[in-house]
Amino acid sequence: MELRRRDYHVERPLLNQKQLEELGRWSSVTGTHQWRTWLQCSHARARALLLQYLPVLAWLPRYPVRDWLLGDLLSGLSVAIMQLPQGTFAVMSVMVGSVTESLAPDEDFLQDLNSTVNETARDAARVQLASALSVLVGLFQVGLGLVHFGFVVTYLSEPLVHGYTTAASVQVFISQLKYVFGLQLSSRSGPLSIIYTLLEVCWKLPQSVVGTMVTALVAGVVLVVVKLLNDKLQQHLPLPIPGELLTLIGATGISYGVGLKHRFGVDVVGDIPAGLIPPVAPNSQLFAKLVGNAFAIAVVGFAIAISLGKIFALRHGYRVDSNQELVALGLSNLIGGVFQCFPVSCSMSRSLVQESTGGNTQVAGAVSSLFILIIIVKLGELFQDLPKAVLAAAIIVNLKGMLMQFTDICSLWKANRMDLLIWLVTFVATILLNLDLGLAAAVAFSLLLVVFRTQLPHYSILGQVPDTDIYRDVAEYSEAREVPGVKVFRSSATVYFANAELYSDTLKQKCGIDVDRLISRKKKLLKKKELKLKRLLKEEKLQRQAGPLEPAAASKGTSVSINANTSIRDIESNNMEGSKAKQVSAGKELEDTAASGQEDAKAPDGSTLKALGLPQPDFHSLVLDLGALSFVDTVCLKSLKNIFRDFREIEVEVYMAACHTPVVTQLEAGHFFDASITKQHLFASVHDAVVFALQHPRSGPVSPVSVTQL
Repeated sequence: MELRRRDYHVERPLLNQKQLEELGRWSSVTGTHQWRTWLQCSHARARALLLQYLPVLAWLPRYPVRDWLLGDLLSGLSVAIMQLPQGTFAVMSVMVGSVTESLAPDEDFLQDLNSTVNETARDAARVQLASALSVLVGLFQVGLGLVHFGFVVTYLSEPLVHGYTTAASVQVFISQLKYVFGLQLSSRSGPLSIIYTLLEVCWKLPQSVVGTMVTALVAGVVLVVVKLLNDKLQQHLPLPIPGELLTLIGATGISYGVGLKHRFGVDVVGDIPAGLIPPVAPNSQLFAKLVGNAFAIAVVGFAIAISLGKIFALRHGYRVDSNQELVALGLSNLIGGVFQCFPVSCSMSRSLVQESTGGNTQVAGAVSSLFILIIIVKLGELFQDLPKAVLAAAIIVNLKGMLMQFTDICSLWKANRMDLLIWLVTFVATILLNLDLGLAAAVAFSLLLVVFRTQLPHYSILGQVPDTDIYRDVAEYSEAREVPGVKVFRSSATVYFANAELYSDTLKQKCGIDVDRLISRKKKLLKKKELKLKRLLKEEKLQRQAGPLEPAAASKGTSVSINANTSIRDIESNNMEGSKAKQVSAGKELEDTAASGQEDAKAPDGSTLKALGLPQPDFHSLVLDLGALSFVDTVCLKSLKNIFRDFREIEVEVYMAACHTPVVTQLEAGHFFDASITKQHLFASVHDAVVFALQHPRSGPVSPVSVTQL
């Protein structure tokens, strides 16, 4: 198909880097110090800092009461009722429980008389440990937020976040099975704990309570039906039907009226202690024992919070400030620890419930907190008969959105299999190693994969698209043609210590010649000629010392051109230029030795490939397209210098093109440019370099030619 031509005509001179800098009046940009910005004081900066750390002051005055208030109220009530019987996030609760059980085991509280456990003392010690742990976790999170540790979110790619949250949703799902089947399971933590829990559930299935299973099934069906109605009647309803809230209230009434606990053995929430515990300062002596676990819990809590935050931000089109999240989460744990709470993070199931029931802003969270406070102080007894199976059913139904992320496997298989590998490794590592070690393994694997992918980039020889200044891979573009006499080479990734050697090797391979072998053969031949020349000169010196030469030989003079590289100085020091007498046999051998140097009239130097009888490359210039370079290190600099040296040895001139300004600055800082490699070897574009190479083809080696007459 023939493209319609449009006028695109630019006339400019051919530009190398030096000319480009002169034309554009390039000057280095002086960087501004960040600390100067921090120390600036103004009304605008004070307001910006206030809104940064108290964002509620920015969005609350613009809150659309008529549109969002009712949804936030119903959503907050639904989440609050679900929050009553459990901790915020099951995995975090298990991690905290494992710490308290290991530092305050039952064996430390055995009574001497009957070897029974003093539960009152044990629970008091564990509460003290949990509250101290919460304070320490809060301090870590606030500190990390203030030093902007949130930058690590950069390394949490979308496939990693999806794989991680999917694995976390599977863990939450498995943790709710004991409430669905009415089973009593052992408390486990650490690697493979979720596998052991699932095996124990399967082992104890015959012990399931039928009443509990029926209760969970009915509640689940009701919730699914309500969600289907909400989806179908979405355009006709002012706000979604609060299925979770109605189900929880209805289940509580039915349980109280029918007596599900006593008649059918259905486990219920039970007694909810009333009143608030007065604030107590944590025991700082416990910090040394808790510091390692506190840091791990702080990182896991942040990872869960930011992962869910990024998922909801993508769904609803807003950004998450990772450092602000760290500070907010840390303050929650820090203040909560003073009131004898244990460390928490955001809840996956409650967040999904809040989203599905019409929650829009933090007002829903404030309503939840206020309602839970009222329940703790006064209304706790009203929900004592709420079946735990109903709560478990509500959590499982709302996990649908996260579990649907399994469909990412099919889409990533078609789109990007490297991202699919990250997703699968993250999921498997999190399932097997738990959330803390799984996250560390996932991040480490994704970073190693990035390094691996930069080690094996796509290398290509470029050709010119006809009638354009555009160069593309000749293997991909059938109409792209290599410019005769010029090779253009490009890498799709930056060149650094991990792939510099591969870059050089692939370049030599793509050029179609064995550069290293050709250089080796050239050096061997030159060395052989040098040794032969030395031997002949030594014989001549001995013959001269023996006596005057015959006149016949004196009349036969010889003038030859010999290149012996550095050893030519030894030849010149003998001052043989005035000698006219020589034996015929010695002169003939010298003529044979130098014959190859006289074959090429244009290059009377015997070190050329043609003079040495070696194959010559079918190109005279090499252009390196460095547009993909984002930085250079010392290994890259040495590799580029070696490329210049090696290709010049085989009579190919090397040029560079399309370097970004920061890379040029780094080349200068690394003393890359010198007398042999100047900025005139670096061009603004590949086309500039190709045109210059065609105008200036190489016709001999770079090293100076030494000529000596014998």
